[in-house]
Amino acid sequence: MSSPGFICEADPDNPGWLRWEICDHTRYNQAVIGPLLLRGESETQCRVRMEIEQRHTNAGDFIHGGTILGFADVSIFSSIYVLRGVDPIGSATVDLTAQFIGAGRIDRPLDAVVELLRETRRMAFLRGTMVQENRTVAAFSATIRKPSS
Repeated sequence: MSSPGFICEADPDNPGWLRWEICDHTRYNQAVIGPLLLRGESETQCRVRMEIEQRHTNAGDFIHGGTILGFADVSIFSSIYVLRGVDPIGSATVDLTAQFIGAGRIDRPLDAVVELLRETRRMAFLRGTMVQENRTVAAFSATIRKPSS
């Protein structure tokens, strides 16, 4: 279940989760965000998990807003791949809006819970929340243009 540009396969260290990793480790996804875990939770919902490291924080020791926005963008593509098999290579973000709701902490993973609202031949409309355990850190919505056939 992978494409030439990324790996999406069962993670032996985390049963029930898939490992999502860009093959070229010099690219943004891998160099900045890092490897991700993901799992489909329903026909229209996917959970994407990011381990937070020092490099993802601001001077106040909370998750940097840029990290949250970058993770939201990466999570929509990994989610649409798991939910519908849409190859992220050739797809593009049309829009992404976010609301920062609470401070994210460095000592626990950050989950993006992404829901596919609607899909057309060329577009996908998604929304999500970023959570750490039961605390909401951010909310977002996005539109993806799918690759040409």
